[in-house]
Order: sequence, then C-alpha cells, then structure tokens
Amino acid sequence: MPVSTLSAERLRSLLTLPLSDLALDDLLFASKAEIETREGDALTLSVTPDRLDLLSEGGLSFYLAGATDAATGLPRLHEVPNPPSRTLSVDASVVPLRPYISAVVVNAPAGGTGLDDGTLAESIRFQELLHATIGRDRRAASLGIYPVERLEFPLRYASEPLSEVRFVPLDGSEEVGAEQFFADHPMAARYSALGRSDGHCLTLRDGNGIVLSLPPILNGRTAGEARLGDRSLLVGATGTRERAVQELVGLLLAVFAARGWSVAPVAVVSPGGSRSAGNGVYQPRSVLLPSAVLRGITGEPLAPAEIERRLGRARLAPRPHSGGWMVEVPPWRPDLLTPVDLAEDVVLIAGVRPQDGILLPSRTRGRRLAETRFRRRMRSTLTGLGFAEPHTPLLVSAETLERAGDSGALRLRNPVSAEFSVLRDRMLLSHLDVLRRNTRHGYPQRFAEVGPVIVRSDQAESGGETRYHAGLVIASETAGFADVASLVDYLLRSVDVVAVREPIERTALIPGRAARARVAGESIAELGEIQPRILVELGVPVPAAWAEVDLTGLWTLLGRHDSP
Repeated sequence: MPVSTLSAERLRSLLTLPLSDLALDDLLFASKAEIETREGDALTLSVTPDRLDLLSEGGLSFYLAGATDAATGLPRLHEVPNPPSRTLSVDASVVPLRPYISAVVVNAPAGGTGLDDGTLAESIRFQELLHATIGRDRRAASLGIYPVERLEFPLRYASEPLSEVRFVPLDGSEEVGAEQFFADHPMAARYSALGRSDGHCLTLRDGNGIVLSLPPILNGRTAGEARLGDRSLLVGATGTRERAVQELVGLLLAVFAARGWSVAPVAVVSPGGSRSAGNGVYQPRSVLLPSAVLRGITGEPLAPAEIERRLGRARLAPRPHSGGWMVEVPPWRPDLLTPVDLAEDVVLIAGVRPQDGILLPSRTRGRRLAETRFRRRMRSTLTGLGFAEPHTPLLVSAETLERAGDSGALRLRNPVSAEFSVLRDRMLLSHLDVLRRNTRHGYPQRFAEVGPVIVRSDQAESGGETRYHAGLVIASETAGFADVASLVDYLLRSVDVVAVREPIERTALIPGRAARARVAGESIAELGEIQPRILVELGVPVPAAWAEVDLTGLWTLLGRHDSP
C-alpha cells in the first residue's frame, strides 16, 4: 500500500475542530487510510491505491472536515482568469516520445506570505509519491512546479537536438550542455530513456527561451525552481497517457486548494493548431449515481435526504437527476469514475459496522470444499508450530521481483502503481517484503502464510493459473537449511507423504544450501537459505531460511481425498 509521512501539526491547522489522536484513529479506521506510526509531529499513513489524495495534508483535511461534519459539499477552487498570453504550445516533435502536457497556475491568497516551507515540502513529497504510483516511476506521467514570477509566457514544449540545449540543473550552479548532463547526472542516468531519443531531448522553455525543465528528468534552476515566498506557481505534467497527466495535476491541486490558493487555466495549443482552454483539468467532473445501483449495493433503502447528506460529507456535490443523482467530483478524486465508486463512498462515510451485515435468504447450506479444509489444516499446523501469520497482497513490486530473480512471474500491462505491478508466483516475493518492513522488530522472527499465487500457464485463458502455496520464513542467528528442511518433512509427513530432496540453484538462495522436494516425481516444495546480499539490501541483520510447499500440487497427489 502507498505510504507517506505527514505533519500532524499542519494537518490540524487545516481543521476547524480540534481532533485528538484517538478520534483521528477512529475516523481513519472507517476510511481507506490507516496510521502506521506516530513519531512526534510525523504521522505515517498508508492508504489503498485508489485514495492517494489522503496522503497529502490538504487532501486528508478535506476528508476529515466532511467526516466530522465541519464542512460539507464540494470544496470549491476559486478560479481567476489568466492573461491571453499565458499559453503553452506543443511542438509536433514531442508526439513520438511524450505527447501529452497539461498545466495550471495557482496563486497564493491575498495578504498571505506566499509559498511557505511546509507547503513546499508537502507539494514536493506528494509529487514524488504521485510519480511512483500513477506516474509509474515517471513513465506514464511526471510533474513539475515552476515560479510564474521568474518566467515569461508563452511556453513551448518541444524535442530539440542535444547540441542546442544548455541549462542550469536544479541541483547545480553552472550552466551545462545537454550532452554533458545526460552523460554525468544521476537523474539523467535513471530517466534519460523517457525524455531522450535519437540525439534529441524534450524541453520546456519559456518565452525568453530559458529552459524550465527537461521532462521528465529535472527542472532547470533559473526559471524552474520554486522558492519560499513565491506567490504564483505553474503546476504542469507531461506524459504518455493523457488521463495520467490530468490526474497528477488534479491530485497535486489538493495541496494548494486546502490552503486557499486560487487557480487559473493555461491554454494548450496542440501541434495541429487546435486550442484547449486548459480549465478541464481542475473543473469538477459529473458522475451519475442511479438510485437502483445504490440500493443494490447498500442492501437497504435510504431516504434521498440521507443520501445527499452522506455525499456532502464525502465532500461531493449531488443534485437530483432522473432515476438518481448527478454528482460533482473534485479533480483530486480520480478514483470516482462509476456509480459503484460513488456508492462505496456513501457506505464508507457513514461507517461500516459488523451488525450491518445482512444474511441473504438461501434454501441450501453450503460447506467448505475438501481442498479448502486441507489448506486450513496446513495453516493451523503452521500456527501450532509457533509461526506468526502475515497477510500479504497478491501483487508485489517489480523491484522485489528483480531482487529475487529466477521467476516467470506475470507483470501487469497497466498497473495503478509500480509498487503493485507484478503477480507473485511464489510466496517468497511477498515474504521478502515482510522481512524488509519488520526490521524494527526483534529477532528471531518466524512467520508463515497460506495464500494464492499466480503461475504462468499456456493452458489458462488469462495466461496464469491460481495455485495455493504455504510459505514460511525463519530469521535468526541460527537459522539454516536444516531448520526449514525438517519443517517441510514434518508438513508432508502430517499427510502421510515422504519426499525425496535434490539440490537446486536459485538466485535468491545460497548455492549448495537450496533444494527441491519431489513426491512421485512432482516438485512439491522448494527450500533454502536466503542470499546474504539480499538480506543486506532488506536491512535484515541475521541469517534467514525459507521454504514453500505447493499445496495445490500436494492435494492433487493425495487423490483429492477429503481431509479432516
């Protein structure tokens, strides 16, 4: 889940009602966010990938104001007109590499100090979070923030020969040529393939020809550095997907909207000469909510006044429409696309309690499948052996996959976040993340989990087959191959099965300390000691051993006999 650290003091400064730590915990429990840690002013939150707005102080303050009835309805952005000269022209040369761009100008409230240290830090932190999630590590889209007072309109977005580009990098003090920048700078080494092709690179220049940035790599310092006290900022995004570009700009606007900044459009002139007014990126969207859909999801009839009250508390603006409501949605809620999404907000804002469950009428009584009872027996056995049970998602990051290696795991074509872009084909991938996230806990650590994995299959229509594995990890000063080998033997003997072990080599395991267990010629389990280099990357200070049993394969070999 996406995680970010917020300032508790800045969050409370945006709320009109005092909010205790306990009250904040209760309110977030009913939302899609939860508090991971508190350390002084630092508040670390995790959210589901569809509620990224809650990972900024501004976006979270909007939600909390509605949940406490301190404010209702759509938070309105104050729109001001832009001079006609404030345009952004797009050259046809960018189309093959990164064709989409969108921008708005945000202006500080009158009488204020302009951009303060907290707002600048919040916007930069939230910007990088959006790069990693919706932006897919800047591949789909990336953001930039520029000082309007130090640039001249109109702006121009183009692809230019490297030999014609010179600028002062944001973290530098001297002007360099693009060829030298791409050869030496670490940001260029990481992202150059996204903004450079065939001896050309993407540039965003102002009316004086000064380089604001080399999208999506780095801003220029001369006219591309936002500073404390700035009262007018250009917020722009480029990318390969128009929707991702607009979502990034809309989400980042929550940071400034919560502080009372106004917004102004920047017209975009496309290569063909057509002109977009630029206000669509921040204007509310309308989504239809039929009353029949809402009733089918909630399972109870709600009075129209109650539905409108709940939508208002969710910081949305409903108005009656034929057969339901037309609901206005702010730009920082890109997750609200369908009636089902809106119905979910109606349910969540009122809180979900255990007593709200409704048992549907049925003429028959079901029972668990024999294979399900077999898996539950294995889970109980592992619990009885003293293993803690984590609960990990089916999706893992590409970084985790590369770290473990030796995998035919399926990658998602269009993931919402780089953190959840790979379907695990082994529990090991998730359990490496468990080791990484729990280095603050003492050792020894023993955890095990029974869960689904997706293995590549040519016979499956989707290309992947769901199987269930039991994975276990021991991390301690004395953890070794013998520990997990004896545990695998015990699990198999508990169902009257004896396996034959043979050595294997796996990238994630120490050579000579890794094996496969076969039953009737079929590979049923793999086990071994995790490579020290991986443990160092994870921050784990002790040895660790892993084992994984293919319960689906084992059940097939058992002949599908009912297991007690």
